Amino acid sequence: MSFFEDIATALDDAGIESRVNEDMMFVPITSDLEIQFVEIDPHLPAANVYIAAADVDEDDESFESALVSVVFSVEDAVKAVVEHIATDQVVTVLRDLLEGTDERIADLEFFQDPTLANIVHAEVTDTSELQVEIEAVGGVPTARVTFVAFGETFDDIVDQVIDELWDEDEEDTLTDEDRERLFYDVAGEMGDFTDEVLELGSFTDFDRLFDILSLAADQAEDWEAQLVPLEDDLDDEPDVYDIFGEDDDDEYEALGDDEDEEDEDEDEK
Repeated sequence: MSFFEDIATALDDAGIESRVNEDMMFVPITSDLEIQFVEIDPHLPAANVYIAAADVDEDDESFESALVSVVFSVEDAVKAVVEHIATDQVVTVLRDLLEGTDERIADLEFFQDPTLANIVHAEVTDTSELQVEIEAVGGVPTARVTFVAFGETFDDIVDQVIDELWDEDEEDTLTDEDRERLFYDVAGEMGDFTDEVLELGSFTDFDRLFDILSLAADQAEDWEAQLVPLEDDLDDEPDVYDIFGEDDDDEYEALGDDEDEEDEDEDEK
């Protein structure tokens, strides 16, 4: 069997369709995008891997393809296909969140993290938000959802950040978009503003993901009210190192001194 035939068999076993045309193999990812394998050495074997627009003739001026990798085994070829399919699914879900295409999240306005493109945020109360991080884990698109409660309102936090970073003599007025971008650019250094983080789990079923996000938006105020900072709980607990108190320490020191004096008197006798 040829290199492409071996790849086609392995892809078929994985439930992925493909077709071969002379020295090229085509694997559809979406209706608009496909992976193309071009054999460069039948004996090694080896093939270039391209991402290209689907159903476009090579002679067409709009034909575009980009070399993304080179594979030397059937295993590498299947892995490349699985990873690209997963990446496309990640991009699709992120787009759905940002555009609010599903009615279950119609009331949530997600915006992309300016530092990490695979993370989106949505305010659910004045002092809390949902964070969704989507990435391919072992070739499987996975969404990790987190509920974050801040110690102060979003606007208060942004104002404090601006006071620290923005020139007081600056006359330009910041837009809401500028304020959000400035805030999240330094979010990694603002741990002090985050009171509580509630992990809601990781999901590979994206239909279920939208159900979870809808529920989280409804429960946000209740969750925020019930979350109690651990530091506050610890402050209510007795300090085991102070159970005797400072006065007791002084008494023990005084008692120790008296015992030393008694020992000295006995030695003199």
